[in-house]
Amino acid sequence: MRLTVIGCAGSYPGPDSPASCYLVEHEGHSVVLDMGNGSFGPLQSHVDVLNVDAVVLSHLHADHCLDLTSYYVWRRYRPEGPAHAIPVLGPTGSADRLARAYDLPHTPGMHGEFLFRDHAEVTEVGPFRITTAPAAHPVEAYSVRVEAGGRSLVFSGDTGPTDALVGLARGADLALFEASFLSRYEDLPPDLHLTATQAAEHAIRAGVARLVLTHLVPWTPRDETREEAAAAYDGDLQLASSGLTVDV
Repeated sequence: MRLTVIGCAGSYPGPDSPASCYLVEHEGHSVVLDMGNGSFGPLQSHVDVLNVDAVVLSHLHADHCLDLTSYYVWRRYRPEGPAHAIPVLGPTGSADRLARAYDLPHTPGMHGEFLFRDHAEVTEVGPFRITTAPAAHPVEAYSVRVEAGGRSLVFSGDTGPTDALVGLARGADLALFEASFLSRYEDLPPDLHLTATQAAEHAIRAGVARLVLTHLVPWTPRDETREEAAAAYDGDLQLASSGLTVDV
């Protein structure tokens, strides 16, 4: 598989990156993990968006789903006529949430463009096996494991510390874990985000040899995020950036 980071900014788009969005490709097939605000534009430079097999939404906060409204416009109104509907895997109520975001009636909403499905424990999409586990976040949220061609990556989505992420990531080839906070931040709210240290510790516990830190909030210095994670994790460590491509 190949992972391309479309957007890695946490909570809001940054000056050099859209919000959360990741393209995963394998042998001509592709799935998009999250479609946060600002991501649909650069996504078009990395893949033929007509032929994306599915979109997977970790949760329904704006920085993880809002640009699905842009994708709706592209699929609905392109000059060649409406595109075929593709699956959107997401939390309960995704169809209504996205229709409301674009001020559409719930019926038909975006059902002509997308086949909305609530997350299941395991879903097969083309060559991809997609497995989810609940994340620790204030809204219904999921971490996602994607497998194809004998390789695997795990995307944490937004989550606080949780054993469920460790279990989902066990033995994966690549961990794409959020690191929104630094340990020096005071009064961190529970069940919201990981610190760089916690992201590293979750990767170590899962036995993952490669770690890419993402959901990097623009006001946090990137070098400090890396230094904190590297103090706990001695494997292959990278910070995500918009346009970064990683062969899994």
